[in-house]
Amino acid sequence: MSLHLRCLYTHSLALVVTLLLFTATSGDGDAVENITAVLGHSVTFRCPSNHSTPVEGLYIQRFKNDKEVFINGFYRGRPIPVLPEYQNRTKVNETEFSMEMRNISISDEGLYKCLVFINNKPEISEILLKVTAEYSVPTITKDCNKPGDGGAGKSCQLSCSAVGGYPQSTVRWTGLNQSLTNVIYNRSSADNESKTWTINQTIVHNCNQPTNISCAVGGSVSHTITICETESFPFVVIVAIAVVLVFVLLLVFVVVMKCCFRGPQRDDGAGETGVRFIDCRSQLQHV
Repeated sequence: MSLHLRCLYTHSLALVVTLLLFTATSGDGDAVENITAVLGHSVTFRCPSNHSTPVEGLYIQRFKNDKEVFINGFYRGRPIPVLPEYQNRTKVNETEFSMEMRNISISDEGLYKCLVFINNKPEISEILLKVTAEYSVPTITKDCNKPGDGGAGKSCQLSCSAVGGYPQSTVRWTGLNQSLTNVIYNRSSADNESKTWTINQTIVHNCNQPTNISCAVGGSVSHTITICETESFPFVVIVAIAVVLVFVLLLVFVVVMKCCFRGPQRDDGAGETGVRFIDCRSQLQHV
């Protein structure tokens, strides 16, 4: 590390120590401001800026592992060394007394402190950053049995799952009678790296009537499915009956045509050629 950089870090350390002393003796400030950021996006921390006296500096710090860590800022127009973790994703606006933080992660969530220096004394305010991430569209599945398949009546096993959300959430079902529903599996797990959550739930619903249902996790809602449908006549049987009926009708039609009309035949008694028509009713009696 160069001598100049060491001096800068030493100067920053001295300022931070001074700030901690000021913080310990300054008492409680204004109410904490709450801001929300979306995972992977940017957020802007805005410090109070209604000052008639020129501002000498701005520090933004945060509480992390029971310590206060300097994030970014300026003092009398001189840049201050920033930790590598924040160098490429934070930027201070000295005119608007604000700091932009990019590529937000779950670990950025927490309480921050904003210090605006006037006459070498900090005016302190606190900002609570909350991080959110939208869950994927929940996957909903069903597995319904029939009366007599190992139970007294028809029931459906329903599963709902969603991934990639924050903070932790629960499964909410729409369209179900809760008195007919039992939860048999419920699990939530956080990814070790991203800290986002995966939510899974499986329930058993005892049928009493056809119902349209969906499930939701966080702000994401699944598509709607129908459960407990009434049994309809099997489609294959309907097709088979239709084929048989068509065959019978064709057979009757052919027989009718054959008995009602025959080709030219010789009349031996008259010695003339003519067309003989047969009484179809007597013939049909034998079909």
